[in-house]
Amino acid sequence: MITKAEEEKGKNKKAAPKKAKSPTREWLDAIVFAVVAATLIRWLVFTPFTIPTGSMERSLLIGDFLFVSKSHYGAATPITPLQVPLSHQTIWGTNIPAYSTLIQLPQFRLPAISDVEQGDVVVFNFPGELEHPVDMRSNYVKRAVAVAGDTLRIVDQQVIVNGKPMENPEQMQFMHTIQLKGQPSERFIRQYELYDAQMYGNALMVSLPEHTANEIKALPFVESVEKVVFPEGEKGQEIMPAGYDKFAWNLDNFGPLVIPAEGMTIPLTEENIAKYFNTIKYYDGHDPDDVVLADGKVVIEGQPVDSYTFQQDYYFMMGDNRHNSLDSRYWGFVPHDHIVGKALFTWMSIDPNESFFSKIRWERIFKGVD
Repeated sequence: MITKAEEEKGKNKKAAPKKAKSPTREWLDAIVFAVVAATLIRWLVFTPFTIPTGSMERSLLIGDFLFVSKSHYGAATPITPLQVPLSHQTIWGTNIPAYSTLIQLPQFRLPAISDVEQGDVVVFNFPGELEHPVDMRSNYVKRAVAVAGDTLRIVDQQVIVNGKPMENPEQMQFMHTIQLKGQPSERFIRQYELYDAQMYGNALMVSLPEHTANEIKALPFVESVEKVVFPEGEKGQEIMPAGYDKFAWNLDNFGPLVIPAEGMTIPLTEENIAKYFNTIKYYDGHDPDDVVLADGKVVIEGQPVDSYTFQQDYYFMMGDNRHNSLDSRYWGFVPHDHIVGKALFTWMSIDPNESFFSKIRWERIFKGVD
């Protein structure tokens, strides 16, 4: 039988206040919560992305920080769950791998707001990095110029899809030769942002949009401005399909090429093998060791096949800086499972060519991506 004194003692014990967390524990809890929240947001909603190269100049500039929506095309579940949070291939500031391939999961994609459409500026995992899992490959940003099922051609620098010319991006640019009457001034270089120009005496080789080229052409100290054009029938170095001289394609004249779509069946002719073999071998769900080319025939898991049905959609991506972009004209299609998200707007922009107080490009903050 419990006495009254023991009952009072029990009540006092229950009413005793909880021990307060130490400042260290509170900071630790806050950091863990922040990391988990940031990781979930980056996976489900959006991810930041920095423009590292000039392949999209001048539509996007080196130093632009993009807001990339993952929900537009459907966020993909992680393939590589064992990774350091908020990192990618390596731990920040080191060459130490930030992930382990000990566990690899199948990829699933949440419902999408929209499909990838022609003209979208898309962030994706670079297909060429076969040494990394898909979700650990470097992020690239390009413009989708053709989507699954389209037939693409480039004729004298004009992209033509399904027989119709594509609307060209406003800031699309090509290499031009600028012949000057003297040496270029620093003011001229800065005014027209010709920082990457190559000098050959009084001549400059630089990428320019057409409207900027016309403006420069009218300057009194400019003798001429000529656009560089790679003529039809001239095979471009390293242009796909690599190693097949029969396809005399280059940066300005390319195709026709059909973009694979899920469920599309093609005969495996010599021409189609040249165009699609690497896609079938490395990106369509097979173990690469099970797909070989023997005596001019595609062999999958030991069985020769005369036709092939694609297992997912693919896209053809190009940079707006058409002569300075490592894109699908070189390495081929972007598989659907490599798609990361849609670039929506620039939330910050840092100019690497300016001094400390002028580095921020204020006019580009919260500027939409066209």
